[in-house]
Amino acid sequence: MEKEIVFDMDGTLNNFYEVEGWLEDLRNYSTRPYKDAKARLNLSRLAKLLNKLQKDLDFTLKIVSWCSKESTPEFDKRTRDVKLQWLRKHMPSVEWDEICIVPYGTPKHELGKGFLFDDNEEIRKEWGRGAYPETEIFNILNAILRM
Repeated sequence: MEKEIVFDMDGTLNNFYEVEGWLEDLRNYSTRPYKDAKARLNLSRLAKLLNKLQKDLDFTLKIVSWCSKESTPEFDKRTRDVKLQWLRKHMPSVEWDEICIVPYGTPKHELGKGFLFDDNEEIRKEWGRGAYPETEIFNILNAILRM
């Protein structure tokens, strides 16, 4: 298994789908749901684990997240900017090796390898071995540290 840990953002690191009016906002090209999404888990705890995995075990840390299905090139750019701001605000101590915020539907398995955490079951199936739901983040990362 490659020493890379890949995270989705919406529904995985944050509670994007719990932002009231998220779908209507996206259809109106508003980035508000990306900005307003609350953390889905204890990101301070996650950051400590990630920094340890990166420093002590030489893991690469990556974000692979989609832009909106309802999109324009200008909206994609604004979406990327807001997602980057969200990461800086909520996980400032993590030095991501790569952040890929790509058009909706881009095959994520073509952009990463190793471990994936994503709330979307279809994406996990496409990824194959090493793909886990967001509910397993701490269990899997702690298991890696114990190896």
